[in-house]
Amino acid sequence: MKILTWNVQWCRGIDGRVDPARIVAEAKRIADFDVLCLQEVADNFPDPRLAGNDERDQFAAIAALLPGFEVIPGVAVDHPGEGGRRRRFGNMILSRLPVRQVFRWLLPHPLQPNTPWMARIAVEAVIAAPGGDVRVITTHLEWYSERQRAAQVEALRRIYADGHAHASEARVTTDDGGTFQTFVRPKATVICGDFNLEHSSDLHARMVAPFADGTPALANAFELLNPGAPYPATFCIHNVMPGYGQLHCDFFFVSPEAAARITAWQIDQDTQASDHQPLVLTLS
Repeated sequence: MKILTWNVQWCRGIDGRVDPARIVAEAKRIADFDVLCLQEVADNFPDPRLAGNDERDQFAAIAALLPGFEVIPGVAVDHPGEGGRRRRFGNMILSRLPVRQVFRWLLPHPLQPNTPWMARIAVEAVIAAPGGDVRVITTHLEWYSERQRAAQVEALRRIYADGHAHASEARVTTDDGGTFQTFVRPKATVICGDFNLEHSSDLHARMVAPFADGTPALANAFELLNPGAPYPATFCIHNVMPGYGQLHCDFFFVSPEAAARITAWQIDQDTQASDHQPLVLTLS
């Protein structure tokens, strides 16, 4: 099972061209993925709202380019637009493996006065993988507000821990196909995306910190395979922002049950189809 995660910057490459087809083609070149997790997917945010963009619905455009994949959009930003059409921005998961339960978790945004922010979401899909079901969660945390980013890290930890507790119970209480239908949750969990925090930061340390209630801690998948190695740059490799160097902010975090199934972790630092670099995690 290969999971590819990528912040696609509304499908805008380093050359300034917006092209969903190029994103899908590059993703296919990089890996024969079973699950594709994307961040910064746009619908109806034309330039100058998003640089170089047009009005197209990228959620639909990307889905059309991957026939046979189940499509799970996760809209975080939802604004009114001209002519009654909404403007939408967020994440999505596409899976060619069967998808069981889907959850959409709106993340907290505590007030930080005079600081820009946008709504953020974590999208979760329980994927029926050959080696056993896996919770795949993709997210994109706040860039400007450290207070909000810290609250969102805590929310992700709660989402993981709550799901792990349900998995430990592993009991179907309602089995009638109705709204209270129970599905058994898997313990194996992968949380991926653009966390907008550095590998060396306190918030990264918080993501992998122990839980007071005994929930097994998450781990950075790269570190499990490469103990002591420097974490590779995932952002601002080909277009360094003024005041910043290369950044290290895109990750796979895994539960012990998923960690035991990792066979490979890779990054493509060559593609220039976005300002971030895609990561691929392989599970047995």
